[in-house]
Formats: sequence, C-alpha cells, structure tokens
Amino acid sequence: MTDLVASNSSIPHQSLPRLFWRFLRFGLLAWGGPVAQIALIKQELVDDEGWITREQFNRVLAVYQVLPGPEATELCVYFGMMARGRIGALLAGLGFMLPGFVSMFLLSWLYVTAGLSSGMFMAAFAGAQPAVVALIARAVWRIGQHALIDRWLAGIAAGAGLLQLLGAPFALTLLGAGLGYALVKRQRAWLALALAILLFAGVAVWQRETPGIITTPDSPASAPARPDAASLFLAGLKAGLLTFGGAYTAIPFVQRDAVTVGGWMTNQQFLDGLALSGVLPAPLIIFATFVGYLGGGPVGALAMTVGVFAPAFGFTMIGHQALEKVVQLEWLHRFLDGVTAGVVGLIGVTALGLMPLAVASLASAAIAILSLVTLVRWKSKLAVAAVIGAAALAGLIVFR
Repeated sequence: MTDLVASNSSIPHQSLPRLFWRFLRFGLLAWGGPVAQIALIKQELVDDEGWITREQFNRVLAVYQVLPGPEATELCVYFGMMARGRIGALLAGLGFMLPGFVSMFLLSWLYVTAGLSSGMFMAAFAGAQPAVVALIARAVWRIGQHALIDRWLAGIAAGAGLLQLLGAPFALTLLGAGLGYALVKRQRAWLALALAILLFAGVAVWQRETPGIITTPDSPASAPARPDAASLFLAGLKAGLLTFGGAYTAIPFVQRDAVTVGGWMTNQQFLDGLALSGVLPAPLIIFATFVGYLGGGPVGALAMTVGVFAPAFGFTMIGHQALEKVVQLEWLHRFLDGVTAGVVGLIGVTALGLMPLAVASLASAAIAILSLVTLVRWKSKLAVAAVIGAAALAGLIVFR
C-alpha cells in the first residue's frame, strides 16, 4: 500500500493539521448529496491543484462506485492516503464526516430530550415525513434507472421485493440476486431460474415451519430490548457493507434491524432520522448516528457510526491497489449488478411499507406529491434540504 502514498511530486506537502482542516472544510460544505460532494472534491484537488490526473480520478471513482460505502468519504480517505499515508487517510476521512456526525449527534440529543414531548417538533416532523417518503421514492427511481438495464435485472428487483414481503433474510435474497444474474450473463439462464424457484420454495417451507415469522414494521419479531454497543456496531457495519449504489440502499437494512427485528425505535422515529439527515451537510448514511442514539444513547450513536463508516476507511487503508484489480473482474461486476438490482427491490418495498404511516391524510399526501415533483424537477444541490425544510414548515402550519 505504500505505493499509494504521495511519492507523486504533483501533490503539495500537507501537514497533518492542514490536511485535517482541508477535509473538515469539505465536510462543512458537503451539501447536496454524493454528486455535489464528489464534484467539490474533484474541483479543488484534481482540476485546480492537480493531485492526480482526471483519468486517474475517474479510475479511482469507478472502484468506489463498485464497492459499498459512501463514495465521497472513500475519496477523502484515498486522497488523505496519497498525501500522508494511513494517518493522513484517517484524518481526511474523519475531517470530512465530523461536521455531519456532530450535527446529527446534537440533533439526536435534542430529539430525545425535547422532540417527543413538544407539539411543535411533532408537527414539524409530521410535515417532513411525507417529504422523506418522496425522497426515498425518487431514490428508487434514480437508482433503478441505472441499475435495471435489462429485463433480468428488473425481474430480480421484483423477486427481491417479493422475498422481503415473505420475510426472507436479506443476505439470502442478495446472494441469490447476485448469483442469479451472474449465471444469466454466463448463458445459464435455466440455472438462474432453477435457483429462483429453489429460493422461493425454501422461503415458503421456512414460513410454514416457523408460523408468525412475518411481522409488520411496527410489530417487532421479539420484545423490544435496548441493544448493546457491540450489536449496534455490527448493525452499522452490515449497513456499511451493503450500501451499493448510494446511501439510500442502506435504508432497508437499518430499518429492519432497528424497527422490525430490534424494536428499539418505531417507523415514525426512523422517518424522523431520515428527515434530519436530509438537511445536514453530510452523506445521508449519517442517519445511522440517529438510529444508534435511540438504540444506545451517546455510546450507541458512536458505535453505529463507526460501524457504518468502517468499510469506507478500511477498503482504502488496507488495500486499494488490490481492490482496483479485483473490481475489474467481469464476473464480480455481474454479481454486484444483480445485488444492486435486488437492493432496488428492497428499497421499493420498504418505501411502500413506510408510506401509510407518513401519508395518512390529504394534507400529508399533498406534501408528498409536491415534494416529489420538486425533487424531480429541481436539480440544485440544496434541493433535498430545502424540500425537507419546507415540508417541516408546512407541518408546523397544518398539523400543529
């Protein structure tokens, strides 16, 4: 990994405090989602200062688009690694995520101490929740446009959604999705169909042998229990390892662990956390801090955040160059294409499950529709924050 460190004379010398401050500033300006965040980093470090060539940047970005995790954070870790090795990678990544983490931590504390008993907060969140569902719906559409490029992938997405409704484990669904599409691309469609039949049959048998396993999002499979820090770290790590195609893909995994299975928060609280993350200068995945706080307080917030972001740091700090070679393997691309299609189906079903809670009146339906239309038509990097803020203000007016 030492070859990655800045032996390149085009990279200006960076003291460790200066490196941390530079990426902290990127974090303070990280509005508008991953596209805007990546553009900000590229403009300064590639176009203006020439740390690496544009061609090299495109290759590096392609690696992180294949791997799970927030791409902007992974790029910051990569540039920190180039400048000052592993300590530089750690400081750069921490600097970028720190503003979002601190903001979400403080908002989580405020939510727990004041939000549940304040009529003003409840009205604002009641207005923001339909906008969050609209945001998820837009994400399903956008990710689906890029991921579901043929009928097989569309079928995999539909099958994954159906398996979620049947209560199949996520790991089994995504493994089947990846293997199925890899088989299709190797001209083994008949084997892929046999795999799908076997998977659905296995889930049907499992459901018959374990009656009552299907639960509604607000009816946990087990009695609610306060999770420990280790459990929250593992829940965050699982989400961080399954964020293919953007932070939105982590939503069904975190929602299942926190609401359906863990029962340490409700779907309404989950939507509130997504709403808060949408107005912060941070990757959307920072909502995991909120989920961890409600599960285990300050320690839980830290544990789940570390788990979610650990892959973003680990992939680069442990072996970026090896990953560059691995992600060029064609069979891996096909497998991950299938996994991504499966995740699209999971997000879609999750959004449908959240919709009745968030859109429970004509007023909330109107907020959801207006939010969706605005998000689709308005391309500004501040669109998400503005829409959620406006929806919260509408909630204060309509629901208080």
